[in-house]
Amino acid sequence: MGVVYVVGAGIEGQEGFSARALSLVRQARVLYGAPRLLELFSDLDAEKVALSGHDDLSQLVKDQPGPVVVLTSGDPLFFSIGRNLLRNLPKDRLEFVPNVSSVQSAFARIKEPWDDAVFISTESRSLADIADRIIANDKAAVLTDARHTPAAIAEELLQRGFDGYTVYLCENLGTADERIVKTSVQELPTTQAAELNVMILIKRYDNTAEESQPTLGIADSAFLSMKKQITPEEVRVVALAKLQLRHDMVLWDIGAGSGSISIEADFLLPHGRIFAVERNVEYLKFLRQNLNKFHPRNVRVVEGEAPACLEDLPDPDRVFIGGSGGNLWELLEVVGERLPANGRVVLTAMTLDTLVASSDFFENSGYQVDVTTLNVARTSSNTDYKVFEAHNPVYIIVATKAQD
Repeated sequence: MGVVYVVGAGIEGQEGFSARALSLVRQARVLYGAPRLLELFSDLDAEKVALSGHDDLSQLVKDQPGPVVVLTSGDPLFFSIGRNLLRNLPKDRLEFVPNVSSVQSAFARIKEPWDDAVFISTESRSLADIADRIIANDKAAVLTDARHTPAAIAEELLQRGFDGYTVYLCENLGTADERIVKTSVQELPTTQAAELNVMILIKRYDNTAEESQPTLGIADSAFLSMKKQITPEEVRVVALAKLQLRHDMVLWDIGAGSGSISIEADFLLPHGRIFAVERNVEYLKFLRQNLNKFHPRNVRVVEGEAPACLEDLPDPDRVFIGGSGGNLWELLEVVGERLPANGRVVLTAMTLDTLVASSDFFENSGYQVDVTTLNVARTSSNTDYKVFEAHNPVYIIVATKAQD
């Protein structure tokens, strides 16, 4: 069988083809491609076969004696048909002639380097998967489609509290309808975008800030929060140590408040997933503001009442409980059902009632229980003398689930 030449088309029409690419196309006996690409060579006598998304191209071309040319957009090996052909045809039957991809053209239009970007195809991906990839990187290019629209992706990012991006919509590149729109994640849900679209997201950083540097014991004052509604930094450090996090674990942060535990845990879980669960509307505002300030990569906001809102989350390896909303016993029962053997719960309590109730539950359920009391006093400058200002003691309950 003959060689199958897979030729990429640029956004400029015939003018964008190299001399070699044009020569191969003009010598072809059969041309395969999308109707809009075949239209570029309507003057040729070659047999033209219009492809749809449902055609099995490898079956169509495998018995062709040649010369055969398959037209595709941009680089045939960049989120394109080249991968499928390589799976189903011998390599010695294939030759690839790339062109400039739509993603390259999009970055050129906005005058941004693209060698440090991650490229995301929406094919066979959920919105959650797409958002995960965007959040984990500083610069992303997304090839959107009719289902995974820029608006839908933006809604997913906003739901998680990640809106700190400059966004470019690069539409209908190379056509009379080309349009480049600079916008934001907040504005995307109400922005109409063309179906032929490359969406570029670039994370915004405050160059004078140090908040994004991985560290433990971030000062309480660095977090936006309602007065005293934050786990103090000394308690956070001890609680995170007690959680014994490993790099790829799933953490539930229940009663996340301002998000301080989730944000610091993110530094310890570079390949993990953190679900910051909060029901209070006011706290959620601060939580999302802190996510945009510190740029954690693996934190997802879950807005709702625990334990009901936990049902669709992946099972946790570790659970931190900073607040139960009055549902402590029910919450601990649900956590116990989902936690694996040797899984660990860390709970902070300000009252003896919570300490006793949680300890009783864990001990009666066969957990190994350890309790630490933390008394924190900080120097105060409110007088002419250096004095210590004591904070209320905090009880840190650590419960490790027994082997089945």
